[in-house]
Amino acid sequence: MLTPAPMLASPLPLLLLLLCRMCLCQYSSDQCSWKGSGLTHEGHTRDVEQVYLRCSQGSLEWLYPTGAIIVNLRPNTISPAAARLSVCIKPSAESSGTNVYLDRNGKLRLLLREQDQTQGKVHCFSIKEGALFIEAVPRMDISRRITSFQYELVSDRLGAEAHSLSAPCQPCSDAEMLLAVCTNDFVAQGNIKKVEQEEDHSSVTVEISRLYRQKTQVFVSGGVRVRSWTGHIKMPLHCGVKSGEGDFLFTGTVRFGEAWMGCAPRYKDFLRLYHEAQQQGNNPCHLETD
Repeated sequence: MLTPAPMLASPLPLLLLLLCRMCLCQYSSDQCSWKGSGLTHEGHTRDVEQVYLRCSQGSLEWLYPTGAIIVNLRPNTISPAAARLSVCIKPSAESSGTNVYLDRNGKLRLLLREQDQTQGKVHCFSIKEGALFIEAVPRMDISRRITSFQYELVSDRLGAEAHSLSAPCQPCSDAEMLLAVCTNDFVAQGNIKKVEQEEDHSSVTVEISRLYRQKTQVFVSGGVRVRSWTGHIKMPLHCGVKSGEGDFLFTGTVRFGEAWMGCAPRYKDFLRLYHEAQQQGNNPCHLETD
């Protein structure tokens, strides 16, 4: 969860923003990923470069940061649904040299201090909260300083909540369950083999007997002659998930290569719901259940 914005300790970020509003900015073209160097700012440490990233996912790498950059994260299509998107960023464990703010109409809110980035944790915020204002921490020696992170644009419900330690654990409604089958990154039938508690989440080891869909290979096949898969799905720690008998329908999202649990009804309960909706013509999509 994002904490309230602290007061800025230095007027430098505001000064750089003011200079940018006065058109003393450089501009980068639209792309999915960006790699730049602060060495190009040498002698122009007050320049602010505007970077536009217009993909659902990508990365940023800023070598030897000096001055500041403004990173505008936007979808590559214009749609009313774009206002309901969240942005999730995951700094690399070696990321350093900058503080990261949210910039909304010239007002800055601290998102990540330099020392916070090395934890490599995912941080999410609504796309309506503004662009990223990334300011270099002033140093005499900027060598070996690299700011780098991955980003993804996701729906609000699957963004901040999915990576929040206080994400809701209540069962999905019937409508949410049917929609999850059509829209989630993975849909699979299987059982829970083991649950392990890690620092801030639970890791659920699952064995899959039927794999309907997976966006990326989060479930690994047991072999050519074995029709089964295994994998790990993450859940908030406070959900208190336990291993148990019986089959479930696992659905959820893949964020930065990791599977996060969404709806997970008992498979028999899902079949009953699905067949009832099928008879009423209310299924949003077709799933082969035979």
